[in-house]
Amino acid sequence: MTHRIDFQPDPTNYKHWNVSYDGPVAQLVMDVDETEGLFDGYELKLNSYDLGVDIELSDIVQRMRFEHPEVKVIVMQSGKDKVFCAGANIRMLAGAEHAHKVNFCKFTNETRNTYEAAEQDSGQKYVAAVRGSCAGGGYELALACNHIMLVDDHTSSVALPEVPLLAVLPGTGGLTRVTDKRKVRRDLADVFCSVEEGVKGKRAVDWRLVDEVVPNSKFDEIVATRATEFAAASSKDDVAQGVLLTPLDRRFAEDGSVSYSTVEVTADRAARTVTVTVKGPDEDAPADMAAFQAEGAQAWMLRCARELDDAILHLRLNEPELGLIEFQTQGDPDRVIAHEKLLLENADHWLANEVLKYWKRVLKRVDLTSRSMVAIVEHGSCYAGVLAELLWSVDRSYMMLEEFEGDNRPMATITLSEANFGLFPMSNDLSRLETRFYGTPDSVDALRDQIGTSLDAEEAETLGLVTYAYDDIDWEDEVRLFKEERASFSPDAMTGMEANLRFAGPETMETRIFGRLTAWQNWIFNRPNAVGPDGALQRYGTGKRGDYNMQRV
Repeated sequence: MTHRIDFQPDPTNYKHWNVSYDGPVAQLVMDVDETEGLFDGYELKLNSYDLGVDIELSDIVQRMRFEHPEVKVIVMQSGKDKVFCAGANIRMLAGAEHAHKVNFCKFTNETRNTYEAAEQDSGQKYVAAVRGSCAGGGYELALACNHIMLVDDHTSSVALPEVPLLAVLPGTGGLTRVTDKRKVRRDLADVFCSVEEGVKGKRAVDWRLVDEVVPNSKFDEIVATRATEFAAASSKDDVAQGVLLTPLDRRFAEDGSVSYSTVEVTADRAARTVTVTVKGPDEDAPADMAAFQAEGAQAWMLRCARELDDAILHLRLNEPELGLIEFQTQGDPDRVIAHEKLLLENADHWLANEVLKYWKRVLKRVDLTSRSMVAIVEHGSCYAGVLAELLWSVDRSYMMLEEFEGDNRPMATITLSEANFGLFPMSNDLSRLETRFYGTPDSVDALRDQIGTSLDAEEAETLGLVTYAYDDIDWEDEVRLFKEERASFSPDAMTGMEANLRFAGPETMETRIFGRLTAWQNWIFNRPNAVGPDGALQRYGTGKRGDYNMQRV
């Protein structure tokens, strides 16, 4: 798996999904082309999926929110006979490198979370209309929907058969959504996750695995009726026209660097580091939301979010050996605040809401990236408002203190805005400032008095907004020593340490999925019982069960 994975599919040429629109209701049909796997060596039979299928789904969900804000209900169905979705492709999992498997599962989880939250964030409700076998990741597709309808035809079922069949977990949130979201009783969940054949009909409703079962003869009719009812009951505003998400302006260089209009990605392979520089806006903020919408995908707040999102996904899947991400910003912090302020003052406007919610998702993507991360606050930077959130996503931050000889850039500052106090929550449902100061919540209250103030390095360090502030004499050595030390540590130990330290405070369904469940699946994907030559993933389809080491560890 050496070719570059692209997270920007052509929406006019989806290979695995069909989308149609009828006013407030959209039909999303999964019809996977089994010959169009992302890599060679497997066929995507029975509507099974690989990363390529999910990349298209992610793109559709994103476009649904920006390009089709008139949609209030999305009905997810299968285009195959007798199967909804068989889940992640087993041959793909068996042949993929460990890093690809883990990053595939993480991206798939993030995609599920995105459409699961669409009802609360955007007023778009996803309905799973399940006919046929709905197993493993297929049921996880349905679980992330807001309403599940199952045909009652004596053959259609929902199932999580990973444990008995594959010696792995239903790791795309399956275990967690069954207990936390569907609130299935623990002993029934234990039974459900231990049987291959799944659960059908009325029992699926009784066990809370689906919301309703419908006779086969009336299934299409009742699905259509339910979609119409949900659309009529929606409080989402009627929006006549969306915003086209035009192709990103990006260029890939031979040395691995990537240039966007607002983001630069520069790799240092010898040092195993990469610098991601986010550029603030060059122009003044649009005068109002009409002007913002007229700019469309070129509006800085939307364009920057899209480009940073793509850059992070590119680094995750295509550059696994660049273990330290260094964030920098360049630009005028006042302009950043002005562009953000327009959206904050018009948060009830559908497009302002969508862009702000998109930034929430992008910042979560940064939080959940398994790389060491550092923010460098140099003179001429623009860590303000939404970009200041990067300071508290990373593991450490270093800020230039006082003037540097020969450096005529504006002094390094940090500017807080109202958005930093809850608009962009982490997976633990706390703001990054609340997470940072979890032991001293009064510190967060005190920081509100600093909203709109340009804080210099001494003030920022005193307030706890950065880890260290260094003057011209110590700066270069201290930053260099940190990078060298970090690059020398075991990446496995760093992944475990960082993931544990980043999410203080309460546990949520999301932290359980990305922290507990993903961590266990990561470990299981390394175990011979699952991936060894005689493991369940390798023997799947041969008629032989996996040969297990039966020691409990």
